[in-house]
Amino acid sequence: MRKLVARRAAVKAASAGFAATVLLAPLLGSGVASSEPLAPQQLSADSLPGELVTALSRDLGMSATEYLDRAARAQQLRQYASDFRAENPETFAGAWLTPDGKAVVATTDAEAGKIVAAAGYQTHLAPISAGGLEGALVQLSQWVASLPREISAPISSIAIDVLNSQLVLNVANTGTGHMLNLPTLIATIKVVLSPGGGGPVEYKPMGGDTYITAKKDLHDASLQGVDVCSFGFNSTDAAGNALNISAGHCNPNVDESGTAAVYVPNVRDIPNSPEVGSFVRSVLGGPAALDYSVIKLNDRAVNAGMDQPRVRGANGTTLPLTGTAEPVTGAPVCKTGQSSTFTCGFVSADRVETQLYTENGVSKTIRGFASTACTLGGDSGGAIISGTLALGITSGSNASGAPNCTEANTQLAPYGGTASLGVAIRPILADIEANSGGGVGSGIMVRTKPNAG
Repeated sequence: MRKLVARRAAVKAASAGFAATVLLAPLLGSGVASSEPLAPQQLSADSLPGELVTALSRDLGMSATEYLDRAARAQQLRQYASDFRAENPETFAGAWLTPDGKAVVATTDAEAGKIVAAAGYQTHLAPISAGGLEGALVQLSQWVASLPREISAPISSIAIDVLNSQLVLNVANTGTGHMLNLPTLIATIKVVLSPGGGGPVEYKPMGGDTYITAKKDLHDASLQGVDVCSFGFNSTDAAGNALNISAGHCNPNVDESGTAAVYVPNVRDIPNSPEVGSFVRSVLGGPAALDYSVIKLNDRAVNAGMDQPRVRGANGTTLPLTGTAEPVTGAPVCKTGQSSTFTCGFVSADRVETQLYTENGVSKTIRGFASTACTLGGDSGGAIISGTLALGITSGSNASGAPNCTEANTQLAPYGGTASLGVAIRPILADIEANSGGGVGSGIMVRTKPNAG
């Protein structure tokens, strides 16, 4: 989120860093079930826009074909690991892609490892199951949420490191951070100290095309400023409503459970920016620990083609979507954003939890996945893809205050590089459906080129 006029941010994060300096393995099968195949058809390499191909080469050193192949391999691994975990819940211990793209499945005993090896996957023997680590993560997250804000503020995130069978806390390098009396939930809890003073920072995520919103009408004389965010994934529901999924904290009235209008900015005359929709649902934290909003697009937006099954990158280029995916550690990802356009990276952890504070000082737990893609302020709520599949929307970044990704990469290199927090799309869709009450959002699905437009 970016402010056009100085005003307090709607959401503040405890710290700017995310635990991206260690290899974090995923815990597969713990998300919401979906009837959609885990590895839908992807576009061919020659269908990707040139700007995305450039970003892949620049950020990942990959060709378009390598990117699509590895993204598909990640979803195939996810499918196998989910099935394996369902049959072996006590021995499954995680799965990931190695830096060179090899698929690994971890187990807690050698016999289960033989099953994995027979299926053609590399194996890894771990002392603690995925379920055990997930339970410890929940307990630790609840403990952090119960702390007074002045004590919990130095903790920016908690993630799971399956390779070392431990939880990883990213803690600001401050006196308070050093004095935290951590509970003993499992054998080891690793603390990673992040740079900086550890005070609250403005929460700034990312996206595609720009929109602006405000607590009041843009013509209201008492209006002090507007928020700038980015559209995420276009969707439709059973009633045919044209919807867009963005970040929950982009709704300036999220604390009051209220709504707000959404506009395409007229930079020469902000008060007369055309209205293209409004927030109909916004979630920040809560039982599902998500950060998302649903924007209902109006007839003006639909007539202008804003509801199509694509996301926008640099120079107006667009990428059609072909389905949805789930985060897998080691999978390649790219994101769109009105500030940084196409940038790419890898999923560094598929389970990260962080505490955010609202403008009123209320703590909110957000659950998502971490990636190394550079994201800047003003990109809030935008699309994250793997291959040509919708993966999630961006919810936070340690580079939100940087003027560009070149400077962000240079400044953050000594601390593990850029890191972003995304919120997975499938749990978002499931939560929208579960809370629709048969109204707007019931039967929601991301618009994709083969089957929805």
